[in-house]
Amino acid sequence: MFAEKLQKRGEAQWTIEPFGKMRVPVTVFADEGLIRQMDEQVYQQAANVAALPGIVKASYAMPDAHWGYGFPIGGVGAFDPDEGGVISAGGVGFDIACGVRALRTGLTLDNIKGNEKELADVLARRIPAGVGSEGKLRLSSLEMDEMLQGGALWAVEQGYGQRRDLQRIEENGRMLGAEPRYVSDHAKQRQEREVGTLGSGNHYLEVQRVSAIYNEDLAGAFGVGLNDITVMIHCGSRGLGHQIATDYLARMIKVAREQGIELADKDLACAPIQSEVGRQYYGAMCAGINCALANRQVLTHLTREAFATIFPRAHLTLIYDVSHNTCKVEEHEIDGKRKKLYVHRKGATRAFGPGHSSLPEDLQASGQPVLIGGTMGTASFILAGTEAGMTLAFGSCCHGAGRAMSRSQATKRWHGKDVVMHLAQKGIIIKGASPRGIAEEAPGAYKDVTAVVDATEVAGLARKVARLEPLICVKG
Repeated sequence: MFAEKLQKRGEAQWTIEPFGKMRVPVTVFADEGLIRQMDEQVYQQAANVAALPGIVKASYAMPDAHWGYGFPIGGVGAFDPDEGGVISAGGVGFDIACGVRALRTGLTLDNIKGNEKELADVLARRIPAGVGSEGKLRLSSLEMDEMLQGGALWAVEQGYGQRRDLQRIEENGRMLGAEPRYVSDHAKQRQEREVGTLGSGNHYLEVQRVSAIYNEDLAGAFGVGLNDITVMIHCGSRGLGHQIATDYLARMIKVAREQGIELADKDLACAPIQSEVGRQYYGAMCAGINCALANRQVLTHLTREAFATIFPRAHLTLIYDVSHNTCKVEEHEIDGKRKKLYVHRKGATRAFGPGHSSLPEDLQASGQPVLIGGTMGTASFILAGTEAGMTLAFGSCCHGAGRAMSRSQATKRWHGKDVVMHLAQKGIIIKGASPRGIAEEAPGAYKDVTAVVDATEVAGLARKVARLEPLICVKG
């Protein structure tokens, strides 16, 4: 029913005009091929989001959108607190601030030739990965709260990295507004030994080479060149973020009922932004963001140590670090006026354009680096935010390829060992915590990331800068 209501508005933009209980339209950014691949549930969920109180402009779905809990993965929605707007745990997701960090290494493909297997072995030994993986850090109650307040800044102060790292991290490495007191003891207990771990699922650490440059000026601004060796780290807030979402979804269902908010889906549970539960969730969620930022910072330190054992001349510096499961208070223009909105991005990446005040001085002219992770055997991309994207979708774009089939479907079609052998024939070394986990993340289980990125650029949400091809992938 929803697909039939799609109206084409541009080469990579479609809308569903409001009907039923929808307060705003749905806007989908995709080409015709990606539109045909999207499940009807994507449109259903995006329409459900469009019916939530206080939503402004539209409910957005990115080119990689697929079914999720509550919001579609690849969904964006902004809510006005002065118009009864809500905040939704389902609009952020379970893996709070899951995101991507990209690093330059100062090395080229020629520098590492012949040492790929040794590097893969060292990284696999030093990077804790897999279900239930634990790191060497064990945080006390006080240290836990300090980490949840400080994020990557806390990690740097503990000796895990350099202060200059913080300039290339979203929110300068520390999300303000964090309230550890609103994070349950159970959530904190789950994180006691998980700082500095990849976890499982689609998380990974990947060594890549720059295989194509699409914009020389932007690539120069980001410090990447053809055949450079880069590292991409994809992970989030681990058990703590999952527990925060679990705890607050239950509370929000009750609050929504008490406030008379009709929910088409219980996973869309929400609370008024200015309610007690809304404020507490925001504080806990910000703490979850800091957890993810600290996690990626510690993993960066471990990665630097691993490279140093084989390549003493390597110098790993940040290109950028950006999250894609968040709710942020941001200023955007609505009907000619600047307003503070609560912008939910679930499986969507912040992509601020040139001149935005949140960007460091050396990125003001280029816009924000946007990191789009591939799928273990397929390319990843570096993009740059655009001025047009700021008005198209609150400065947001895609976050990856997007799943084309469920994990259970993937394990029925592929075996982990076969995937590893197939990728080895292509010169890609896979180090996985389990064969099942590798099968779940087989490249064929995802959409074509190149098609997703091309549609993102055609829509005007971001510009292509560089393509990165995998050489080594450590999988959770």
